[in-house]
Order: sequence, then structure tokens, then C-alpha cells
Amino acid sequence: MDYIDISPMMSRLWSPLAAVTTHWQGRDNVQVAVAIAAASIVPDHPRITVQLYKTNLTHDMVVSSGILALNFLKTDQLDIIGDFGLVSGHDKDKLQGVATTSGKSGSPLLTDCFGYLDCRVINAMDGGDMTCFLADVLDGKTIAEGQPLWWRDARRKMPPEWLERWEKKQSSEIATSRATMGKIIHTPWERSK
Repeated sequence: MDYIDISPMMSRLWSPLAAVTTHWQGRDNVQVAVAIAAASIVPDHPRITVQLYKTNLTHDMVVSSGILALNFLKTDQLDIIGDFGLVSGHDKDKLQGVATTSGKSGSPLLTDCFGYLDCRVINAMDGGDMTCFLADVLDGKTIAEGQPLWWRDARRKMPPEWLERWEKKQSSEIATSRATMGKIIHTPWERSK
């Protein structure tokens, strides 16, 4: 298969940009994610799925805590991609100086965003290089008018140096993913205690 043949479809499967936040053992962290989907048609029992790569600190914290929040970005929050998506929580506190409040799950919620979904993980599937988390939505709210920020729109507005950093980061992650995608653990998910 030539990826170019499916690229127009694959590129439309990404969700709006979301800052995925979590809390574990007195520490908060955040990362940017685009692989999010609704996972329930029952209005009074909403669920989501979100994919987090195993190389991210947020991934390990969600595995341990079983909680996360999706904070969807507004179209004027391009700077958050650089602050949350191009640096590692291993190296710095990415939420330092960012206005947050604590959600029902205990995850930090951005007070300035398009809207949020505060969630508790109920199951997970190992994908080798990533984990796909299934979560119940405990709380949520649309805060802003208009539309959230989408990756295709953000790419057009990003400074060239950010795009270069993003491409370098992606190349490294793709190499890691190629090496780990086939190493799927087929055991039921249990949150670390």
C-alpha cells in the first residue's frame, strides 16, 4: 500500500487539538493530543477514547492515576502547542503559571480554553507504541463560542521554527513507534495502584 493513496482519509480522522491534563502523586502534567473520539451514543453516559504515546510522561501518569481531562483549545491558543506539545514534562512543569482549577476527577482544568471534558479511565488497550484509553466523562462544559482549534489549521499558522521542531519530534516518535507497534501486550488493563 502507498500511504499517499489513503492520506486524504487518514488526515481527516484527527480530532480538534486538546491539552490532556492529569494529576498523580501531587504532580500535574499536560500534553497536546489529536487522537480523541466520542465512544458512546448514550447522552446521559458520555464516553471518550484518547490515544497517548508511551514516550510521554502524561501517558504514565494516566496509567497510574486513571484520570485525565481533555481541554480543547480555542483558535487563538496556538502558543499552547509550543508550551505543551514541544517540551517534555520530564524537563519542566508545563502548567506552571497557567490558570487551572481542579476537576471532579482531580485533573487540572484550563480556565481558558474552548471547553473541557473531565474523565475517569475505565479501560485501556495496548497499541504497542501507544495506549488507547476509554474513559467515562464525569463533567464537562463548552466555555467559548465558535470552533475549537484543529491541527490542520494550527499547522498553517505555526512559526517555521515550531514546524521544524515538530517535524523533528515526529520523526523521532515515528522511529520509536515503528520499533514498538508490534509489541502489544494482550492482557486486560488494570490501573496501577
